[in-house]
Amino acid sequence: MARASATAYAVVAYLCFLAVLVRAIAFLADIGPAVIDGAPVTAWPVAAAVDLLLVAVFALHHSVFARAAVKRRLERMLPMRVERATYVLTASALLALVLWQWRPIPAIVWDVRAEPWRTMLWAGCALGWLVAIGASFMIDHLGFVGLRQAAMGRPADHAFQARWLYAVVRHPLMLGLLLAFWITPVMTWGHVLFAAAFSAYIAVGIRFEERDLRAELGEPYRRYAQRTAALVPGVRMPARRSRPPRLRRG
Repeated sequence: MARASATAYAVVAYLCFLAVLVRAIAFLADIGPAVIDGAPVTAWPVAAAVDLLLVAVFALHHSVFARAAVKRRLERMLPMRVERATYVLTASALLALVLWQWRPIPAIVWDVRAEPWRTMLWAGCALGWLVAIGASFMIDHLGFVGLRQAAMGRPADHAFQARWLYAVVRHPLMLGLLLAFWITPVMTWGHVLFAAAFSAYIAVGIRFEERDLRAELGEPYRRYAQRTAALVPGVRMPARRSRPPRLRRG
């Protein structure tokens, strides 16, 4: 694929990503025609089943794309220039499907109306989105969304750099999303389901990402992980002890 057409394709994928991101922010903030705390459309057991299926499809997409065998097959099917942009486009489409077909469960868990607490909770939610979005610019935003690969025709530079928020936690983007999902003045059971399901997806994603980073970056990343918390500043999980090699009986 020529550079110009690949770049145009990546730009379209990026614009779709931005549109879905804005819609997701509005969805969780109860802005617009379809919101997370909207009126029920089905009985709650059916709603919960549909919602979990939607999240599972979204999560499965990431899991499939992350598998080495699938990546090798995609390399034979797609030009390297547009691999990342294709992932961004398909992930955006699936997230749009989640937001479009989400079934609200409007039973209230909490509803904070008193000031200044309500404003503070909205500010915390906004901070989460700012942290998540800002984290992508602290590494390589253009590579993250596939624009650099499309324009330059080579993979993004994965040089390890622990700077800005990455000097505080290893996964600031995921931390920001968790804050955005859970901090809200109005929490319904549908919102709890959304936040819990995507939190589980994030937890699994972090585990596999850590495994890949340790394998790809080696000792520098292992030292970084020893001194830097994964999500909560100052809170580090105990390091895994490597198993001693088994002796073979000759």
